[in-house]
Amino acid sequence: MKKSKLLALAMTALVSIGLLTGCGGGGQSSDGKNAGVTLKIGHVEPEDRSTHKALLTFKKNVEDRTKGRVKIEIYPNGALGGDVQLMEAVATGSLDMALPSTSVLTTYSDEFGVLDMPYLFKDAKSAFAALDGDVGKELSEKIKSKGIDILGYTYNGPRSTTSKVKPIEKPEDLQGLKIRVMESPIFIDYYKTLGANPTPMSFTELYTGLQQGTVEAQENPPSLTFANKFYEVQKYSSIDEHVHNFLAFMINDAKFKSLSAEDQKILQEEAKKYVEDQRKMELKDNEKAIKDLETIGKLKTNILTTDQKAAMRKALQPMYDKYEAKFGKALFDLCEKYNK
Repeated sequence: MKKSKLLALAMTALVSIGLLTGCGGGGQSSDGKNAGVTLKIGHVEPEDRSTHKALLTFKKNVEDRTKGRVKIEIYPNGALGGDVQLMEAVATGSLDMALPSTSVLTTYSDEFGVLDMPYLFKDAKSAFAALDGDVGKELSEKIKSKGIDILGYTYNGPRSTTSKVKPIEKPEDLQGLKIRVMESPIFIDYYKTLGANPTPMSFTELYTGLQQGTVEAQENPPSLTFANKFYEVQKYSSIDEHVHNFLAFMINDAKFKSLSAEDQKILQEEAKKYVEDQRKMELKDNEKAIKDLETIGKLKTNILTTDQKAAMRKALQPMYDKYEAKFGKALFDLCEKYNK
């Protein structure tokens, strides 16, 4: 009797272990690495931006393809901190994944600053090719030693200019213009080189600054300009696309390596698809925003031609000479390869 009772208890224990393993709490993949992991992703974008909307599809695809072995939790709106905090958290491993602006990655590698150079790429297509090609590979490699793997570069839109006083069509139009800029040495140098009066200001203070006349102009992707109703305190929209903004889709290196080979491959494939889908969405959103700024916002709109952009780039040569000495001419030549 005792033996049969012990046997029954043993069978119950075995069944329980089997059920727990089946729930994904601590199963193992074919290569022996632990399965059943939750990856937390933080970003600062609102939930109606393409960054977040496309991320919902990424979450579903990863969870479906891994059969629940890998779960994704998304924290938008800066819930886990700003770009700098997100980047540092991924580097230390206190956060699994994030999408900070490439601008903040200069903390770990100066060369990321090249992506903030005005008129570096002739259009979005050239910028995408560069970030998916040798430029992206070289920059991603520079940050690997910090414990960060970059899975791809999502698009945060083409930065363009709005103004209260005049349209921007040529370098001379910027002379003396009081324009709000991010607290970035490269952005400040850009406008100073063309004779403008750049004023670093928090994004949260920008609307009031424009309204009160502290600044006369601002530059942001059209989708962001429209969403924040800057058209209420501006008169002109100049689509100059002076900088193509990117976010780095990053994961902690140790966390990535802890996944099975199969799940690593799935994550990489779905990250690539996410980047492609998000970019298409962002381009569409900005096309619509340009029209909305004109029709709903009543802004007088001009779109710079290829020749007008080339004139801007030529006027910025002194700035390029300065930063070529800092980042290395080879990196600029590599970027230029994608404009041909």
